[in-house]
Amino acid sequence: MEIDYIENEVSILQPPAAQRRRIRPVDDAHPFDLDAYISGYSGRTALDRLVHIISTCPTLAPQALKLAFAQIEELRDPTLYQTVMNAYDAVADLPEVQLPPTSELCPVNTVWCEEVTKKNQAERTKLEVELKTYSNNMIKESIRMGHRDLGDFYRATGDYTQALKHYTKSREFCSTSQHVLDMCLSVLELVIEQRNYSHISSYVFKAEGALDTANAAAASNSTAGSAAPPPKRSAERDQVQSKLDFAMALFHLGQANYEKAAQLFLKIGPPDSLGDWIGKLVAPGDFAVYGTLCALASMSRSAIKSQLTGNAIFSAYIEQEPYVRDLTQSYLSSDFKNVLELLERYSTRHYVDIHIYSHVYDLTNLIRNVAVVLYFQPFQTIRLDRMSAAFGWTVDEVEKEVVALIQSGQIQGRVDSQNKILKARKVDHRAELFARAIKTAAEIQSTNRKLLLRMRLQQADLVVKPPKSRREQDRAAEILQGD
Repeated sequence: MEIDYIENEVSILQPPAAQRRRIRPVDDAHPFDLDAYISGYSGRTALDRLVHIISTCPTLAPQALKLAFAQIEELRDPTLYQTVMNAYDAVADLPEVQLPPTSELCPVNTVWCEEVTKKNQAERTKLEVELKTYSNNMIKESIRMGHRDLGDFYRATGDYTQALKHYTKSREFCSTSQHVLDMCLSVLELVIEQRNYSHISSYVFKAEGALDTANAAAASNSTAGSAAPPPKRSAERDQVQSKLDFAMALFHLGQANYEKAAQLFLKIGPPDSLGDWIGKLVAPGDFAVYGTLCALASMSRSAIKSQLTGNAIFSAYIEQEPYVRDLTQSYLSSDFKNVLELLERYSTRHYVDIHIYSHVYDLTNLIRNVAVVLYFQPFQTIRLDRMSAAFGWTVDEVEKEVVALIQSGQIQGRVDSQNKILKARKVDHRAELFARAIKTAAEIQSTNRKLLLRMRLQQADLVVKPPKSRREQDRAAEILQGD
């Protein structure tokens, strides 16, 4: 198996100057409960999200800073203090933002930093000595575990490059498919934390191959022993498959392939099937947001009804974000004004998410465009003021939106700018039928002429024949196919 070394493309905790951020308000029109939101996460993911909130919502920056400092002391990376403060200072430097200095909010625990640094140094030395001893003794399983432990250590201390190096190096010393599967899952956790979506697919495919091999080996062993496989094994397979589906969904989301992402998000099993990834990487409410926004932006109404609203497992995720159910019901009942109002009201909740924030603008535009197309479908003509009342826009905004959709080909119609009327383009189905018939006849005529020309060339013996060796190979291939 080839080992993919992933370069540290963009730090997940870079300040706003290096990454595109959208400053979002938090007020009565855009509610957001930081304490309730961050309580669903733990470990490094909780800190990543707090740093993102500091960069995205200046009004919550002081509160998020205090929570981030408290979270840092539960981890093992003292350099995170500087990272969090850099993000806070970058927001405080914005001209329209007034924030107190970090020294007034919460001081850096220098004693803790020194103690953790010493412990990390001692543990790294110990693990490196153990790995060197195992390598000298040529103990394959111990070498694999040594690389795995070093990978876990470097991941905990924030050195993702070294962590990935040791995880992938352990592949050379894996003796079973289960070991390969564990390595792939560790790498997937790492790249998801990095938000390095482009490398997810390769490790998902490797994990699926290892999973199939492990299941085949388990099935053969159970058959040889004349004993039925325990049900726990099936549950473990479902748990691994749910993790792989989630990883692939994030990969497609990162590639802006929203339809495939929606299908995979809606396919994920219950929260229990994701094991320790719940809270460690994602919260149940995130699935409701990811799956619903991607589905509304890319899937048909019939697919949404069958795969989203009719999905009992996904309904459990929707219960974590009740507004998502209102959003879906409003969309299916053609209450598009309420759809747009809900998208705007909870836009802050969407923009503070570290995985979907860069897609919120595009997803909202896609949902709005689909809503306009669906609203116009039953009509031959409609006044723009009626559409403005249905969507809560001004007439000029409706006209601008409709013109853009006509230019992109999503609406077949014309706009009467003087009378503010949208008219559907009349389609002459009879003329279309004749045009298709004439085109088909021309294609048949061209094919017949080519056949006649070939027949005449063969009759005149003007066809260039392949070499004798090539004819013998073709004849042998025909005989094998016949057998």
